[in-house]
Amino acid sequence: MSAVLEVNDLRVSFRQDGQLSAAVKGVSFTVDRGETVALVGESGSGKSVTALSTVSLLGDSAVVEGSVTYAGKEMIGASKDTLMQVRGNDISFIFQEPMTSLNPLHTIEKQMAESLALHQGIKGAAAKTRIIELLNKVGIRDSAERLDSYPHQLSGGQRQRVMIAMALANKPDVLIADEPTTALDVTIQAQILELLADLKRKENMGLLFITHDLGIVRRIADRVCVMKDGEIVETGPTAAIFDDPQHPYTRKLLAAEPTGEPDPIADDAEEIATTDHLKVWFPIQRGFLKRTVGHVKAVNDANIRVRAGETLGIVGESGSGKTTLALAMMRLISSEGGINYRGQDVRSWSTRELRKLRKDMQIVFQDPFGSLSPRLTCAQIIAEGLAVHNIDPHRAPRELVAEVMEEVGLEPAAMDRYPHEFSGGQRQRIAIARAMVLRPKLLVLDEPTSALDMTVQVQIVELLRNLQRKYGLAYLFISHDLKVVRAMSHQVLVMKQGDVIEMGAAQDLFENAQTEYTRELIAAAG
Repeated sequence: MSAVLEVNDLRVSFRQDGQLSAAVKGVSFTVDRGETVALVGESGSGKSVTALSTVSLLGDSAVVEGSVTYAGKEMIGASKDTLMQVRGNDISFIFQEPMTSLNPLHTIEKQMAESLALHQGIKGAAAKTRIIELLNKVGIRDSAERLDSYPHQLSGGQRQRVMIAMALANKPDVLIADEPTTALDVTIQAQILELLADLKRKENMGLLFITHDLGIVRRIADRVCVMKDGEIVETGPTAAIFDDPQHPYTRKLLAAEPTGEPDPIADDAEEIATTDHLKVWFPIQRGFLKRTVGHVKAVNDANIRVRAGETLGIVGESGSGKTTLALAMMRLISSEGGINYRGQDVRSWSTRELRKLRKDMQIVFQDPFGSLSPRLTCAQIIAEGLAVHNIDPHRAPRELVAEVMEEVGLEPAAMDRYPHEFSGGQRQRIAIARAMVLRPKLLVLDEPTSALDMTVQVQIVELLRNLQRKYGLAYLFISHDLKVVRAMSHQVLVMKQGDVIEMGAAQDLFENAQTEYTRELIAAAG
């Protein structure tokens, strides 16, 4: 094998307040053609900074030293023309957060066509055909109908698949995948990993795979580099790293996995929320007069119940209706059927009456970076709801913010920092604090651990359990990570294409699934 990408003694520092702060400290590795190298480590260990350094994608505040060569050509200090030729063509990226990587003002077709025109000169009908082919390849159903969609109209998993399709469009020599399966459910994740492995073989492509999911690393990687605090602390063939890890940090990573089960529910636990034959159908409109020619049946006939201190896990493929069901329960989108909150039918509530519901039903979104305003400090983000809902007006907002920050494991001294100054795990804690400061009764957790490394996942699961224990919270826990769902949930609901196909006690469902689809989900999760 020949090295298509070679990194030698890479050092990256960032200028901050007139001083240099080291992020990557003397990292060296190679990626051969037809080989997958995995970079693993916790948030902030330097994985993504290392990857971005390969084609000089870091900002002006970065000081990069050492050597990065692609096919024998030096990338550090290369001319702008050389870098423009290599980026997206010879070396492609799949980024971690698709909502912040895709342009919200352009359709999916326009964004993909731009790349094809720039790098391959493919335009018009040929470009459209190629785009549909790529979207089908990465598992997007009805791809021709998705071409006119904007990023916000797709689910998190669908957005990630669009990013993968864009990265593969130009048949790169090196694909750098930064958490490429973060937002994907387990069945699609397995398909994407198989697709990447197949492309790697067919195209003799080098793959640099950055992930916190060690189960994926074991399945896909040929070699592993373990990073901690900007340094590679251990490297070797995948089997050797997993079977006989030498460094204490590697052993810690391998041992990190959500385990246990939630506390039992009290017999007299209050019923917090229920639905009765809930239905959410979105009209499909065509023509100049926008006539309705059909419906996207996002949720069909859902009957669910969640009590105080109970977690209802909701699983299923991307686009199956999981998030839509939760948003309908919170009266954030239109629906048909019954919605009851603490015994009261809320379907006919006015905007004023719904304000109390907004306080009592809170949501933590999948993408913590995208859901936090970059222009507000941590304190401003958490305190925003206090004034809206007039919470504890006799106490200073900063006092309440400090209290809830401590509760979720954040230092109150950091309350005046901005979201970009926190790690992914810390940003998710800020999102949880923003919800918890209002003392809700029901918390919707939409993929709350999907973007987090394994050690932080364990911490967040423990934090959520403690909050539930302390306040008797009801959780709707939406996730594609079945290990986390099993550790968190009392009941599990399985959705497929808008239908609830199975529901039952978590342990019973995982050990004795009744439908073939549920068995496939559990098998794909490994």
